[in-house]
Amino acid sequence: MRRLWLLFAQTVTVLVALWFVLITLKPEWLQRPSLWGPDVQVLQAPASNLTTSSAGSLSVAAKRASPSVVSINTASRKSNQADRMRDPWFRYFFGDQDEDPSNVGLGSGVIVSADGYILTNNHVVETADEITVVLNDGRRTQARLVGTDPDTDLAVLKIKLDNLPVMVMSSSEQLQVGDIVLAIGNPFGVGQTVTSGIVSALGRSQLGINTFENFIQTDAAINPGNSGGALVDVQGNLLGINTAIYSRSGGSLGIGFAIPVSTARQVLEGIVKDGQVVRGWIGVEPTELTPELAKTFNVQRGNGVIITGVLQSGPAARAGVAPGDVLLAVEGQPVQTVAELLAKVSALKPGRPARLKFLRNNQELEFAVTPAQRPRVKSVPR
Repeated sequence: MRRLWLLFAQTVTVLVALWFVLITLKPEWLQRPSLWGPDVQVLQAPASNLTTSSAGSLSVAAKRASPSVVSINTASRKSNQADRMRDPWFRYFFGDQDEDPSNVGLGSGVIVSADGYILTNNHVVETADEITVVLNDGRRTQARLVGTDPDTDLAVLKIKLDNLPVMVMSSSEQLQVGDIVLAIGNPFGVGQTVTSGIVSALGRSQLGINTFENFIQTDAAINPGNSGGALVDVQGNLLGINTAIYSRSGGSLGIGFAIPVSTARQVLEGIVKDGQVVRGWIGVEPTELTPELAKTFNVQRGNGVIITGVLQSGPAARAGVAPGDVLLAVEGQPVQTVAELLAKVSALKPGRPARLKFLRNNQELEFAVTPAQRPRVKSVPR
């Protein structure tokens, strides 16, 4: 019995060794149909559907996202390009632009719906009389401007084509500083380009670019022509719409800004449904509560936003709000900055009373303020 067992063990050892040699030196011998039979099929995912990349590669994310990013060419008979170039803020964040009298503009956009809706920047299309969209597969078509939202510098276009590649929207709320991101667009009109970097900061505001600012900052190279393009995660899902760079020359210095997809989704839904984004408005002028202002107004608490002006006959004035009041919360949600105040008030439904908590003479008061619809600001030359 012992001899049979030893013989069996030796036979198995020899077979395993032979199999190892074959799979190492001649793996194709083990894959021949003649060995496995004609009816056996090997299932293999197509290359375009692979879910992982080789070490250090972001090719899967690029392949998944790139088809949904389009180039946008605009033509305008009446351009405000010269006015823009005289604006130091425009040059500060968008760089020197070509003052070609042909008034042809370049930008990027993202297909976010199988129906043909495209998100881009307002400043890409705001002066356009004609808008042409060029897909990554070479198709070209005219686009219709559905609506714009200058307060966030976003715009929605629509095209009529079949079999459109649609980018999946991610959740920018889960984004963290240090996460790897890709920026995809058409910089300087050279063609679709993918750059990579990380999230450098979140919640950037007070840059003076838009009314509502909650930017994702990234060091992924963003250049003129990338405006309206996509900022995506390592799965190729949309995180934001690239909109501006810090630049003195027009080239990337490693400081770019993207509008979070949460804001973009809200704007998209509002424009498609109502033709515009409906926001709440209470008619106050808020200011960050600095230690100096707190001392001036004798405010003993250091949190909240101080109201330095109240529009006469506006919603806040009718509710009893006065200059010098410190706004602490909107509908039970604490407010620490002006950006938070703008975001929370704009989310209120016009005509529906909302509870706002204030601090007056170091005593907490609650007012029922009925917000009106935020007046639509006419886009001005940037």
